[in-house]
Amino acid sequence: MEGQKRPSTKIRRKSSYGTSRRSILKKSFSQEQVTFTAPLSDDPLVAIIGGGISGLICALFLETRGVRSTVFDTGIHGLGGRLGTRVVDPHPLKFDHAAQFFTVNDSRFAELVNGWMDKGLVREWPGTVGELHNGGEFVPFVSSPPRYVATNGMRFLADSLLSQTRLVNVVRPCWISKLEPFNGMWHLSENGKPCGKFDAIVIAHNGKCANRLLMTSGLPLVAKQMKRLELSSIWALLAAFEDPLPFSGSTEVPFEGAFVRGVDSVSWMANNTKKLLISQSGGPHCWTFLSSAAYGKQNKVPQENIPSATAAKVKAGMLEGVEAALGLPKGSLPKPLYTRLQLWGAALPTNTPGVPCIFDPLGRAGICGDWLLGSNIEAAVLSGIALANQIADYFQSPVTDAGEFAVGLNHEFQPLEGHDIGQFPGLGSEEKMNEGQAYELAK
Repeated sequence: MEGQKRPSTKIRRKSSYGTSRRSILKKSFSQEQVTFTAPLSDDPLVAIIGGGISGLICALFLETRGVRSTVFDTGIHGLGGRLGTRVVDPHPLKFDHAAQFFTVNDSRFAELVNGWMDKGLVREWPGTVGELHNGGEFVPFVSSPPRYVATNGMRFLADSLLSQTRLVNVVRPCWISKLEPFNGMWHLSENGKPCGKFDAIVIAHNGKCANRLLMTSGLPLVAKQMKRLELSSIWALLAAFEDPLPFSGSTEVPFEGAFVRGVDSVSWMANNTKKLLISQSGGPHCWTFLSSAAYGKQNKVPQENIPSATAAKVKAGMLEGVEAALGLPKGSLPKPLYTRLQLWGAALPTNTPGVPCIFDPLGRAGICGDWLLGSNIEAAVLSGIALANQIADYFQSPVTDAGEFAVGLNHEFQPLEGHDIGQFPGLGSEEKMNEGQAYELAK
Protein backbone atom coordinates (compact mmCIF):
# COMPACT_ATOMS: atom_id res chain seq x y z
CA MET A 1 0.00 0.00 0.00
CA GLU A 2 3.06 2.27 -0.07
CA GLY A 3 2.64 5.45 -2.05
CA GLN A 4 -1.14 5.44 -1.79
CA LYS A 5 -2.80 8.47 -0.27
CA ARG A 6 -4.59 7.54 2.92
CA PRO A 7 -7.69 9.48 3.95
CA SER A 8 -7.14 12.06 6.66
CA THR A 9 -8.94 11.44 9.95
CA LYS A 10 -8.56 15.01 11.20
CA ILE A 11 -11.66 16.70 9.72
CA ARG A 12 -14.58 17.03 12.14
CA ARG A 13 -17.86 18.55 11.10
CA LYS A 14 -20.57 20.25 13.00
CA SER A 15 -23.82 18.55 13.87
CA SER A 16 -26.81 19.81 11.92
CA TYR A 17 -29.48 17.56 13.37
CA GLY A 18 -31.31 17.52 16.63
CA THR A 19 -33.43 15.04 18.51
CA SER A 20 -37.10 15.05 17.63
CA ARG A 21 -39.52 15.78 20.46
CA ARG A 22 -41.69 13.07 21.87
CA SER A 23 -44.82 15.03 21.02
CA ILE A 24 -44.46 14.27 17.32
CA LEU A 25 -44.71 10.57 18.12
CA LYS A 26 -48.30 11.10 19.19
CA LYS A 27 -49.51 12.48 15.87
CA SER A 28 -51.98 10.16 14.24
CA PHE A 29 -51.69 9.10 10.62
CA SER A 30 -53.47 6.51 8.53
CA GLN A 31 -52.15 3.62 10.60
CA GLU A 32 -52.07 3.30 14.36
CA GLN A 33 -48.71 3.77 16.07
CA VAL A 34 -47.20 0.67 17.64
CA THR A 35 -45.97 1.34 21.16
CA PHE A 36 -43.88 -1.31 22.87
CA THR A 37 -44.08 -1.17 26.65
CA ALA A 38 -42.66 -4.60 27.50
CA PRO A 39 -39.04 -4.65 28.73
CA LEU A 40 -36.35 -5.52 26.24
CA SER A 41 -34.87 -9.02 26.18
CA ASP A 42 -31.80 -9.57 28.34
CA ASP A 43 -29.78 -10.10 25.16
CA PRO A 44 -31.68 -8.05 22.56
CA LEU A 45 -31.63 -8.97 18.88
CA VAL A 46 -32.01 -6.53 15.96
CA ALA A 47 -33.32 -7.42 12.49
CA ILE A 48 -31.65 -5.48 9.67
CA ILE A 49 -33.63 -5.66 6.44
CA GLY A 50 -31.24 -4.88 3.60
CA GLY A 51 -27.63 -5.94 3.15
CA GLY A 52 -26.30 -2.87 1.35
CA ILE A 53 -23.33 -1.14 2.91
CA SER A 54 -25.46 0.96 5.28
CA GLY A 55 -27.16 -2.12 6.76
CA LEU A 56 -23.85 -4.00 6.96
CA ILE A 57 -22.12 -1.13 8.74
CA CYS A 58 -25.08 -0.86 11.12
CA ALA A 59 -24.64 -4.55 11.99
CA LEU A 60 -20.90 -4.11 12.38
CA PHE A 61 -21.25 -1.17 14.77
CA LEU A 62 -24.04 -2.83 16.74
CA GLU A 63 -21.54 -5.63 17.37
CA THR A 64 -18.98 -3.16 18.69
CA ARG A 65 -21.64 -2.13 21.21
CA GLY A 66 -22.36 -5.77 22.12
CA VAL A 67 -25.69 -6.00 20.30
CA ARG A 68 -26.63 -9.04 18.19
CA SER A 69 -28.24 -8.66 14.76
CA THR A 70 -29.50 -10.65 11.79
CA VAL A 71 -29.12 -9.16 8.30
CA PHE A 72 -31.78 -10.20 5.78
CA ASP A 73 -30.85 -9.58 2.15
CA THR A 74 -32.38 -10.47 -1.21
CA GLY A 75 -29.00 -10.90 -2.93
CA ILE A 76 -28.51 -14.20 -4.70
CA HIS A 77 -24.83 -13.77 -5.61
CA GLY A 78 -23.76 -11.81 -2.55
CA LEU A 79 -24.38 -8.87 -0.27
CA GLY A 80 -23.88 -5.21 -1.10
CA GLY A 81 -26.99 -3.78 -2.76
CA ARG A 82 -25.64 -1.00 -4.94
CA LEU A 83 -22.11 -2.20 -4.22
CA GLY A 84 -22.67 -4.43 -7.22
CA THR A 85 -20.07 -6.41 -9.16
CA ARG A 86 -20.89 -8.84 -11.94
CA VAL A 87 -18.44 -11.59 -12.84
CA VAL A 88 -18.97 -13.46 -16.11
CA ASP A 89 -17.18 -16.76 -16.63
CA PRO A 90 -15.30 -18.28 -18.34
CA HIS A 91 -13.50 -15.16 -19.64
CA PRO A 92 -13.70 -13.96 -16.82
CA LEU A 93 -15.27 -10.54 -17.30
CA LYS A 94 -15.74 -8.28 -14.29
CA PHE A 95 -17.86 -5.12 -14.01
CA ASP A 96 -18.75 -2.76 -11.16
CA HIS A 97 -22.30 -2.13 -12.30
CA ALA A 98 -23.60 0.31 -9.67
CA ALA A 99 -21.31 2.28 -7.30
CA GLN A 100 -18.17 3.13 -9.29
CA PHE A 101 -15.78 4.64 -6.75
CA PHE A 102 -15.85 6.83 -3.66
CA THR A 103 -14.10 9.76 -2.03
CA VAL A 104 -13.54 10.43 1.66
CA ASN A 105 -14.66 13.59 3.42
CA ASP A 106 -15.34 12.60 7.04
CA SER A 107 -12.92 11.48 9.75
CA ARG A 108 -14.92 8.43 10.86
CA PHE A 109 -15.22 7.19 7.32
CA ALA A 110 -11.50 7.86 6.80
CA GLU A 111 -10.70 5.64 9.78
CA LEU A 112 -12.76 2.80 8.32
CA VAL A 113 -11.24 3.19 4.85
CA ASN A 114 -7.73 3.11 6.33
CA GLY A 115 -8.62 -0.20 7.98
CA TRP A 116 -9.97 -1.57 4.68
CA MET A 117 -6.75 -0.51 2.93
CA ASP A 118 -4.67 -2.30 5.57
CA LYS A 119 -6.65 -5.49 4.86
CA GLY A 120 -6.25 -5.10 1.12
CA LEU A 121 -10.00 -4.65 0.56
CA VAL A 122 -9.70 -1.13 -0.86
CA ARG A 123 -7.06 0.78 -2.77
CA GLU A 124 -6.64 4.20 -4.29
CA TRP A 125 -7.69 4.53 -7.94
CA PRO A 126 -4.97 6.67 -9.57
CA GLY A 127 -6.29 6.34 -13.14
CA THR A 128 -7.20 9.42 -15.16
CA VAL A 129 -10.77 10.62 -14.54
CA GLY A 130 -12.43 13.75 -15.90
CA GLU A 131 -15.23 15.12 -18.04
CA LEU A 132 -15.94 13.88 -21.56
CA HIS A 133 -17.89 16.30 -23.70
CA ASN A 134 -19.95 15.24 -26.70
CA GLY A 135 -17.67 15.06 -29.71
CA GLY A 136 -14.65 13.60 -27.95
CA GLU A 137 -13.32 16.52 -25.91
CA PHE A 138 -11.88 15.08 -22.70
CA VAL A 139 -10.86 17.36 -19.80
CA PRO A 140 -9.10 15.55 -16.94
CA PHE A 141 -9.66 16.63 -13.35
CA VAL A 142 -6.41 18.37 -12.47
CA SER A 143 -6.94 18.62 -8.74
CA SER A 144 -9.23 16.27 -6.89
CA PRO A 145 -9.30 14.27 -3.67
CA PRO A 146 -8.07 10.66 -3.74
CA ARG A 147 -10.53 8.22 -5.29
CA TYR A 148 -10.97 4.73 -3.87
CA VAL A 149 -12.23 1.46 -5.30
CA ALA A 150 -12.71 -2.01 -3.85
CA THR A 151 -9.68 -4.10 -4.85
CA ASN A 152 -11.63 -6.99 -6.38
CA GLY A 153 -14.85 -5.16 -7.20
CA MET A 154 -17.41 -3.42 -5.00
CA ARG A 155 -19.46 -6.52 -4.11
CA PHE A 156 -16.40 -8.25 -2.69
CA LEU A 157 -15.88 -5.37 -0.25
CA ALA A 158 -19.47 -5.85 0.97
CA ASP A 159 -19.01 -9.61 1.28
CA SER A 160 -15.83 -9.09 3.34
CA LEU A 161 -17.21 -6.60 5.88
CA LEU A 162 -18.83 -9.16 8.19
CA SER A 163 -16.21 -11.91 7.81
CA GLN A 164 -14.78 -11.43 11.30
CA THR A 165 -18.02 -10.80 13.18
CA ARG A 166 -19.35 -12.99 16.02
CA LEU A 167 -22.70 -11.35 16.77
CA VAL A 168 -24.02 -10.96 13.21
CA ASN A 169 -26.05 -13.58 11.36
CA VAL A 170 -26.74 -13.22 7.61
CA VAL A 171 -29.79 -14.72 5.89
CA ARG A 172 -29.91 -14.58 2.08
CA PRO A 173 -31.54 -14.70 -0.31
CA CYS A 174 -34.56 -13.66 1.75
CA TRP A 175 -37.31 -11.19 0.92
CA ILE A 176 -38.98 -10.05 4.15
CA SER A 177 -42.60 -9.40 3.21
CA LYS A 178 -44.25 -8.71 6.57
CA LEU A 179 -43.45 -7.00 9.87
CA GLU A 180 -45.79 -7.83 12.70
CA PRO A 181 -45.62 -6.49 16.28
CA PHE A 182 -46.74 -9.10 18.81
CA ASN A 183 -46.09 -9.58 22.55
CA GLY A 184 -43.41 -6.89 22.68
CA MET A 185 -41.41 -8.22 19.72
CA TRP A 186 -41.26 -7.79 15.96
CA HIS A 187 -42.16 -10.97 14.09
CA LEU A 188 -40.76 -11.13 10.54
CA SER A 189 -41.90 -13.39 7.74
CA GLU A 190 -41.20 -14.13 4.08
CA ASN A 191 -44.41 -14.93 2.21
CA GLY A 192 -45.95 -16.52 5.30
CA LYS A 193 -42.78 -18.33 6.40
CA PRO A 194 -41.61 -17.14 9.88
CA CYS A 195 -38.14 -15.59 9.93
CA GLY A 196 -37.76 -14.96 13.66
CA LYS A 197 -38.69 -12.46 16.35
CA PHE A 198 -36.68 -9.37 17.20
CA ASP A 199 -36.50 -6.60 19.77
CA ALA A 200 -35.97 -3.89 17.14
CA ILE A 201 -35.92 -3.56 13.37
CA VAL A 202 -33.81 -1.60 10.91
CA ILE A 203 -35.05 -0.77 7.41
CA ALA A 204 -31.85 -0.55 5.37
CA HIS A 205 -33.37 -0.43 1.90
CA ASN A 206 -35.80 1.89 0.12
CA GLY A 207 -38.12 2.29 -2.83
CA LYS A 208 -41.39 0.48 -3.51
CA CYS A 209 -40.51 -2.62 -1.49
CA ALA A 210 -39.70 -0.63 1.64
CA ASN A 211 -42.87 1.46 1.26
CA ARG A 212 -44.95 -1.68 0.86
CA LEU A 213 -43.37 -3.25 3.94
CA LEU A 214 -43.98 -0.18 6.10
CA MET A 215 -47.51 0.50 4.83
CA THR A 216 -49.21 -1.73 7.42
CA SER A 217 -46.40 -2.02 9.96
CA GLY A 218 -47.81 0.24 12.67
CA LEU A 219 -44.99 2.74 12.12
CA PRO A 220 -46.79 5.74 10.53
CA LEU A 221 -44.02 8.26 11.22
CA VAL A 222 -41.28 6.05 9.84
CA ALA A 223 -43.46 5.15 6.85
CA LYS A 224 -44.23 8.81 6.19
CA GLN A 225 -40.54 9.73 5.95
CA MET A 226 -39.73 6.79 3.70
CA LYS A 227 -42.65 7.72 1.44
CA ARG A 228 -41.24 11.23 0.99
CA LEU A 229 -38.05 9.89 -0.57
CA GLU A 230 -37.71 10.43 -4.33
CA LEU A 231 -35.38 8.23 -6.35
CA SER A 232 -33.88 8.38 -9.83
CA SER A 233 -33.71 5.49 -12.28
CA ILE A 234 -30.45 4.62 -14.01
CA TRP A 235 -29.69 2.09 -16.75
CA ALA A 236 -26.38 0.22 -16.52
CA LEU A 237 -24.96 -1.23 -19.73
CA LEU A 238 -22.05 -3.62 -19.27
CA ALA A 239 -20.04 -4.16 -22.43
CA ALA A 240 -16.85 -6.08 -23.17
CA PHE A 241 -14.78 -5.24 -26.25
CA GLU A 242 -12.01 -7.30 -27.86
CA ASP A 243 -9.78 -4.27 -28.38
CA PRO A 244 -9.29 -0.91 -26.61
CA LEU A 245 -12.04 1.59 -27.46
CA PRO A 246 -10.97 4.06 -30.15
CA PHE A 247 -11.11 7.78 -29.43
CA SER A 248 -11.43 10.89 -31.56
CA GLY A 249 -7.97 11.75 -32.89
CA SER A 250 -6.32 8.94 -30.94
CA THR A 251 -5.86 5.19 -31.07
CA GLU A 252 -7.06 4.63 -27.52
CA VAL A 253 -9.32 6.26 -24.92
CA PRO A 254 -7.11 8.49 -22.70
CA PHE A 255 -9.06 7.93 -19.47
CA GLU A 256 -10.26 5.21 -17.12
CA GLY A 257 -13.41 7.02 -15.99
CA ALA A 258 -15.40 9.96 -17.34
CA PHE A 259 -18.48 11.97 -16.46
CA VAL A 260 -20.17 12.45 -19.83
CA ARG A 261 -21.58 15.85 -20.77
CA GLY A 262 -23.91 16.78 -23.62
CA VAL A 263 -25.14 13.24 -24.35
CA ASP A 264 -28.72 12.40 -23.41
CA SER A 265 -28.28 8.67 -22.91
CA VAL A 266 -24.98 8.38 -21.01
CA SER A 267 -23.70 10.14 -17.89
CA TRP A 268 -20.68 7.99 -16.97
CA MET A 269 -18.30 5.46 -18.48
CA ALA A 270 -15.48 3.51 -16.85
CA ASN A 271 -12.94 0.91 -17.91
CA ASN A 272 -13.26 -1.85 -15.28
CA THR A 273 -10.34 -3.79 -16.74
CA LYS A 274 -7.95 -0.95 -15.96
CA LYS A 275 -9.69 0.27 -12.81
CA LEU A 276 -9.66 -3.18 -11.22
CA LEU A 277 -6.24 -4.12 -12.67
CA ILE A 278 -7.80 -7.24 -14.15
CA SER A 279 -5.45 -7.76 -17.08
CA GLN A 280 -2.15 -6.28 -18.13
CA SER A 281 -2.03 -8.33 -21.34
CA GLY A 282 -4.72 -6.96 -23.62
CA GLY A 283 -8.45 -7.68 -23.90
CA PRO A 284 -11.17 -8.19 -23.35
CA HIS A 285 -11.85 -4.66 -22.16
CA CYS A 286 -14.81 -4.43 -19.75
CA TRP A 287 -16.68 -1.11 -19.70
CA THR A 288 -19.55 0.09 -17.54
CA PHE A 289 -21.81 2.72 -19.11
CA LEU A 290 -24.38 4.40 -16.87
CA SER A 291 -27.28 6.39 -18.30
CA SER A 292 -28.35 9.85 -17.27
CA ALA A 293 -31.21 10.11 -14.78
CA ALA A 294 -33.29 11.83 -17.47
CA TYR A 295 -32.77 8.91 -19.88
CA GLY A 296 -33.65 6.50 -17.09
CA LYS A 297 -36.88 8.37 -16.45
CA GLN A 298 -37.79 8.51 -20.15
CA ASN A 299 -37.32 4.75 -20.49
CA LYS A 300 -38.51 3.53 -17.10
CA VAL A 301 -40.19 0.12 -16.99
CA PRO A 302 -40.65 -2.44 -14.18
CA GLN A 303 -37.06 -3.53 -13.50
CA GLU A 304 -38.11 -7.11 -12.74
CA ASN A 305 -39.82 -7.42 -16.14
CA ILE A 306 -38.05 -5.36 -18.81
CA PRO A 307 -39.75 -5.65 -22.23
CA SER A 308 -37.31 -6.88 -24.88
CA ALA A 309 -38.20 -3.95 -27.16
CA THR A 310 -37.28 -1.47 -24.41
CA ALA A 311 -34.02 -3.31 -23.69
CA ALA A 312 -33.05 -3.23 -27.37
CA LYS A 313 -33.92 0.48 -27.67
CA VAL A 314 -32.00 1.46 -24.53
CA LYS A 315 -28.94 -0.61 -25.45
CA ALA A 316 -28.81 0.92 -28.94
CA GLY A 317 -29.38 4.41 -27.56
CA MET A 318 -26.61 4.07 -24.98
CA LEU A 319 -24.08 2.65 -27.46
CA GLU A 320 -24.89 5.52 -29.84
CA GLY A 321 -24.35 7.90 -26.92
CA VAL A 322 -20.96 6.33 -26.17
CA GLU A 323 -19.98 6.66 -29.83
CA ALA A 324 -20.99 10.34 -29.89
CA ALA A 325 -19.21 11.09 -26.60
CA LEU A 326 -15.99 9.51 -27.89
CA GLY A 327 -16.22 11.63 -31.05
CA LEU A 328 -16.39 8.61 -33.37
CA PRO A 329 -18.06 8.60 -36.80
CA LYS A 330 -21.57 7.19 -36.70
CA GLY A 331 -21.58 3.40 -36.87
CA SER A 332 -17.86 3.04 -36.14
CA LEU A 333 -17.99 1.96 -32.48
CA PRO A 334 -16.66 -1.63 -32.37
CA LYS A 335 -19.29 -4.28 -31.70
CA PRO A 336 -19.03 -5.58 -28.14
CA LEU A 337 -18.43 -9.30 -27.66
CA TYR A 338 -20.61 -9.26 -24.52
CA THR A 339 -23.35 -6.95 -23.26
CA ARG A 340 -25.74 -7.01 -20.35
CA LEU A 341 -28.32 -4.35 -19.52
CA GLN A 342 -29.68 -3.68 -16.06
CA LEU A 343 -32.14 -1.10 -14.78
CA TRP A 344 -31.63 0.33 -11.31
CA GLY A 345 -35.22 1.43 -10.82
CA ALA A 346 -34.50 2.95 -7.40
CA ALA A 347 -30.98 4.10 -8.14
CA LEU A 348 -30.15 7.28 -6.24
CA PRO A 349 -31.96 9.75 -4.00
CA THR A 350 -32.87 13.17 -5.35
CA ASN A 351 -33.95 14.61 -2.00
CA THR A 352 -32.85 14.20 1.61
CA PRO A 353 -33.92 15.11 5.16
CA GLY A 354 -30.25 15.78 6.01
CA VAL A 355 -30.29 13.67 9.19
CA PRO A 356 -27.98 10.69 9.80
CA CYS A 357 -30.70 8.23 10.74
CA ILE A 358 -34.37 7.86 11.64
CA PHE A 359 -35.42 6.12 14.84
CA ASP A 360 -38.83 5.60 16.40
CA PRO A 361 -38.20 4.43 19.98
CA LEU A 362 -41.87 3.67 20.72
CA GLY A 363 -41.99 1.24 17.81
CA ARG A 364 -38.33 0.25 18.23
CA ALA A 365 -37.70 0.75 14.53
CA GLY A 366 -35.21 2.77 12.50
CA ILE A 367 -33.98 3.58 9.01
CA CYS A 368 -30.44 3.93 7.71
CA GLY A 369 -29.25 4.65 4.17
CA ASP A 370 -27.26 7.09 2.09
CA TRP A 371 -30.36 9.13 1.22
CA LEU A 372 -30.68 10.41 4.78
CA LEU A 373 -27.51 12.46 4.31
CA GLY A 374 -26.60 12.45 0.63
CA SER A 375 -25.92 10.16 -2.28
CA ASN A 376 -22.69 8.24 -1.84
CA ILE A 377 -20.95 5.41 0.02
CA GLU A 378 -19.72 7.72 2.77
CA ALA A 379 -23.26 8.91 3.53
CA ALA A 380 -24.47 5.30 3.68
CA VAL A 381 -21.69 4.33 6.08
CA LEU A 382 -22.22 7.31 8.39
CA SER A 383 -25.95 6.60 8.48
CA GLY A 384 -25.33 2.97 9.48
CA ILE A 385 -22.98 4.06 12.26
CA ALA A 386 -25.47 6.65 13.53
CA LEU A 387 -28.38 4.22 13.72
CA ALA A 388 -26.28 1.51 15.38
CA ASN A 389 -25.27 3.95 18.10
CA GLN A 390 -28.81 5.28 18.48
CA ILE A 391 -30.23 1.78 18.98
CA ALA A 392 -27.43 0.71 21.34
CA ASP A 393 -27.89 3.89 23.42
CA TYR A 394 -31.62 3.21 23.58
CA PHE A 395 -31.06 -0.41 24.64
CA GLN A 396 -28.42 0.45 27.22
CA SER A 397 -29.87 3.64 28.72
CA PRO A 398 -31.64 3.71 32.06
CA VAL A 399 -33.82 6.60 30.82
CA THR A 400 -37.50 5.68 31.10
CA ASP A 401 -38.81 8.28 28.63
CA ALA A 402 -38.34 6.46 25.32
CA GLY A 403 -39.35 9.56 23.36
CA GLU A 404 -35.98 11.14 24.12
CA PHE A 405 -34.41 8.78 21.61
CA ALA A 406 -36.61 9.79 18.66
CA VAL A 407 -34.60 11.07 15.67
CA GLY A 408 -35.49 12.26 12.20
CA LEU A 409 -39.24 11.66 12.34
CA ASN A 410 -40.21 15.22 11.46
CA HIS A 411 -37.34 16.50 9.31
CA GLU A 412 -38.33 18.21 6.09
CA PHE A 413 -36.70 17.10 2.84
CA GLN A 414 -34.50 19.26 0.62
CA PRO A 415 -33.36 18.70 -2.99
CA LEU A 416 -30.08 16.83 -3.33
CA GLU A 417 -27.38 18.11 -5.68
CA GLY A 418 -24.66 16.08 -7.34
CA HIS A 419 -23.80 14.00 -10.38
CA ASP A 420 -26.34 11.60 -11.87
CA ILE A 421 -24.30 8.72 -10.44
CA GLY A 422 -23.91 10.22 -6.95
CA GLN A 423 -21.93 12.72 -4.94
CA PHE A 424 -18.15 12.97 -4.81
CA PRO A 425 -17.35 16.05 -2.69
CA GLY A 426 -14.34 17.97 -3.93
CA LEU A 427 -14.10 16.11 -7.22
CA GLY A 428 -13.54 18.27 -10.30
CA SER A 429 -16.45 20.54 -11.17
CA GLU A 430 -18.90 19.00 -8.72
CA GLU A 431 -21.56 21.49 -7.75
CA LYS A 432 -21.80 22.63 -4.16
CA MET A 433 -23.32 19.96 -1.98
CA ASN A 434 -26.50 20.60 -0.08
CA GLU A 435 -26.26 21.67 3.54
CA GLY A 436 -27.14 18.18 4.68
CA GLN A 437 -23.54 17.26 3.86
CA ALA A 438 -22.24 19.52 6.65
CA TYR A 439 -22.77 17.23 9.58
CA GLU A 440 -21.13 15.59 12.52
CA LEU A 441 -22.56 12.54 14.19
CA ALA A 442 -23.08 12.64 17.91
CA LYS A 443 -21.07 9.46 18.39
